[in-house]
Amino acid sequence: MRLKRVFVAPDPGRVRLRASARAVLGIGLAVAAVVAAGLPPAAAVTGGLAALLALFTVADPTVRGQAVTTALLPLAGLPVLALATALHERPLARDAAFLAVVFCGVAARRHGPRGNALGIFAFMMFFATQFLHAVPDRLPQLCAAVLLALATAAGVRFGLWRIERRTPPPAAPAPPAAGRGTAHPATRQAFQAAAACAFALAVGQAVSQERWYWAVGTAWWIFVNTASRGETLVRGFRRVVGTVGGIAAGLLIAVPLHGAPAPTLALLAACVFGIFYTAPLSYSWMMFFVTLLAGLLYGLLGVLHPGLLALRLEQTAVGALGAALAVTFVLPITTHAATDAWIRRALHCVRECAAESARRLAGDPAADPAPRVAELEAVLGRLRMSVAPLLHPLSPLRARKARARQVMVSLDDCARQARGLTEVAADPDASHDARLTAACLRVEAAVGRLVNPAARPAAGLPAPGAEPHPHPGAERALAHLHGLEASLTALAAPLLGGARTPLAGA
Repeated sequence: MRLKRVFVAPDPGRVRLRASARAVLGIGLAVAAVVAAGLPPAAAVTGGLAALLALFTVADPTVRGQAVTTALLPLAGLPVLALATALHERPLARDAAFLAVVFCGVAARRHGPRGNALGIFAFMMFFATQFLHAVPDRLPQLCAAVLLALATAAGVRFGLWRIERRTPPPAAPAPPAAGRGTAHPATRQAFQAAAACAFALAVGQAVSQERWYWAVGTAWWIFVNTASRGETLVRGFRRVVGTVGGIAAGLLIAVPLHGAPAPTLALLAACVFGIFYTAPLSYSWMMFFVTLLAGLLYGLLGVLHPGLLALRLEQTAVGALGAALAVTFVLPITTHAATDAWIRRALHCVRECAAESARRLAGDPAADPAPRVAELEAVLGRLRMSVAPLLHPLSPLRARKARARQVMVSLDDCARQARGLTEVAADPDASHDARLTAACLRVEAAVGRLVNPAARPAAGLPAPGAEPHPHPGAERALAHLHGLEASLTALAAPLLGGARTPLAGA
């Protein structure tokens, strides 16, 4: 994605803009508080990282949940920080502990946004000790910096600059087909991430005994917010692209600065803004700003040189290769399997929306299709991530790419029609129209044929009876239901046409 498109992309309510500006303020104040407390530069870097993670990874759907997760971050991070510093001079034990943190951090994602945030924070605390070569004598300073920075960031987020939403965001959809053991997506991904990081650790140390942790960090972050082999491979590719761009910028900007405080701090603030602003839109551009930020930090620490940036590229390639091998050979979750599950989930939402609408139109005040529509939109957002590998410009699977596009167009139209139906379903004057009930039943039947085409057709639909008196609300609802039927009919070709199994090849 071009940078111009990223910065002119729609930003309803300027939420991204305000969140990015708040991050710059929160992280800046956190670092200033650590410095004002008389702590050394390494502690200031650790505190800044803690504040960045608190503002970036804590994503509970409610403000109260975000506050609780933020308060729990020290409980997840400080013990790991202490363990990492204690094992700094014992490489074998340190490496084993690091991989254990990787596994537990990814497995914690089964607990939703809170588990994800705590797992990331714990991993990054271990990573930070390698970045700073922290020894046990520095532990009190690092812990104090983390606590002070988290308190400052929380004060900005929950007190000084609140970003309220007019409507609560829909809950993030849980991964489909969750189960126990390796059947649970988080557990499978934990094994994959541990294997990828083990490869990255071993090869990364062969490349450099000093900066091997970059490879491990690359492998770890590639697995964040991915669920299938295709998603992970695409993210690895985008990470390498973003890193190459960031290294080029580092050579042109960070190296000539030689760590000059004033311009470096200004550029660090710009990078923080760029990370937060581009993260929802482009992983490559986010990585560009992350890489440039790392180069500027090394400049402040007085160790930046062109060879160091070249080494970062090598370690990034090692980490990306480790992730690619892990998702290919360790409990692989194919793009087809993940996409198929999300499509089924979306169709289930459409069917439930039609059923709730039918009940509401029949006069049941407890029926409400609105939550189903919100769930449908959240599922479609996750489906877009799942089909991204098929729609990637470099994908050679042209037939599957075309089918994936057809599926997304039809499901997006389903969501649009469902939103319109929900708006008029509560109209009491539109109720008691037998045509609407019959149309809802036809939508449910159409979904059933897509999900299970081998099943017998449902019993005949009830006759509409006498011609109802036309009403604008009823006519609009009927139009939306007919639109849903048309969209579901259009899905039959890409999902069932020439396929061996339902939904195959999507």
